[in-house]
Amino acid sequence: MSPASNAPAVAAVDWGTTRMRVWLVDKDGKVLAERRGDDGLITAQQKGFSTILEGHLVAMGAPDALPVIICGMAGSRQGWLEAPYVSVPSPIGAILGGAALVPGQSRDIRIVPGLAQRLADAPDVMRGEETQLAGAGLPAKGRQLVCMPGTHSKWVLVEDGAVAGFGTWPTGELFSVLAAHSILKHSLGEHPAPVAAGSPFFRQWCERALGEGGDVTSKLFAIRAAGLLQDLKSQDAAACLSGLLIGGEIASAKRRYGAGDAPVVLIASGALASLYSAALDLAGLAVRAVDADEAVRAGLIEAARENGMIARTGVAR
Repeated sequence: MSPASNAPAVAAVDWGTTRMRVWLVDKDGKVLAERRGDDGLITAQQKGFSTILEGHLVAMGAPDALPVIICGMAGSRQGWLEAPYVSVPSPIGAILGGAALVPGQSRDIRIVPGLAQRLADAPDVMRGEETQLAGAGLPAKGRQLVCMPGTHSKWVLVEDGAVAGFGTWPTGELFSVLAAHSILKHSLGEHPAPVAAGSPFFRQWCERALGEGGDVTSKLFAIRAAGLLQDLKSQDAAACLSGLLIGGEIASAKRRYGAGDAPVVLIASGALASLYSAALDLAGLAVRAVDADEAVRAGLIEAARENGMIARTGVAR
């Protein structure tokens, strides 16, 4: 293999609120190098987006003229450049191809736009998840329901390769707020214990939420009461709350979108992947799991192709 074949063709960047990841990719979509850092949107607002990006690229030995494709919060209103939302319905390829050019830079830097659902009764937005969708290997035809857990979980309906609609469930944020700023903080303790998918408390409380169609507010105080009356331990209380909220999210999404014939595409990593896989199984839904880290990287490579940064040759790995 000649040295030129290992030369980077583009830098792919996933730039979140608190963290960022940078990959150097060759012309065939093969990853040559990777860096991760705690310099997401919040840090970049203080130090400068260009300064942080160039620091990573120099450390990776990237050529001065290497183009860059970015997704995530760098394209938000508080970010480097607001990449305007693309309204749904929209083909995924068209979303990626509309990346916004960052002006005044010595290299070609583009940011993938987010998505906007402009329905009067269901306004919604996403930024970053659209790139994971592009890298999830969704079929070009048919109906797919995609679940992307997180602080603000997204459920996305994809029909024939186009995003038809989506919804947000702030499940992770609700857990954090309830654990730190509600009566439940006395049940979960100052530092809530990690929750395991195999916990009988997680499964039991998830089933409760699923069985009653997602009604969770009437059951929240029962976690506190169980600590007072049934000696529920703090680590088990965290599992109860997690199961209740995740079960409620899934029941609500199932009611909105229906089950469908195809498995739910679960784009997740780590503990969330295990928890949601278990909860979806309890809900009677088949699952096709996709690693979230691999999906965003593959989606960025596809975005680089859509924007002419690398040619449509070879297979992304």
